Amino acid sequence: MIKWILTASAITLMTTAAQAQYRGYGTGSNSQSHSVGGHTTNRGTYVQPHTSTNPNSTQTDNYGSRGNYNPNNGTYGTKTPKY
Repeated sequence: MIKWILTASAITLMTTAAQAQYRGYGTGSNSQSHSVGGHTTNRGTYVQPHTSTNPNSTQTDNYGSRGNYNPNNGTYGTKTPKY
C-alpha cells in the first residue's frame, strides 16, 4: 500500500511540473519550419545545424518561446517573446 501511495505521489508531482511548463506565453508551435545549416556568427560562435520555425509577425509560436514544445529535440521553450 505504501509503495502505491509513493508511486501515485511521484506521478502527481511529475504531472504538476509538466503542466507548469505550458503556462506562459506559448500559443503552440508554428507548424511551418525550415532547416538551418551550421554557421559561424559574426562574433565567432559556431551554431550547430538545427530546425527553426518560419518567420511571421509573432514570436509566441517559436520553438524557443516559453510553453512551446520543440518536436525536433524534445524540449520546451523558455524564452519570453519580445513581441
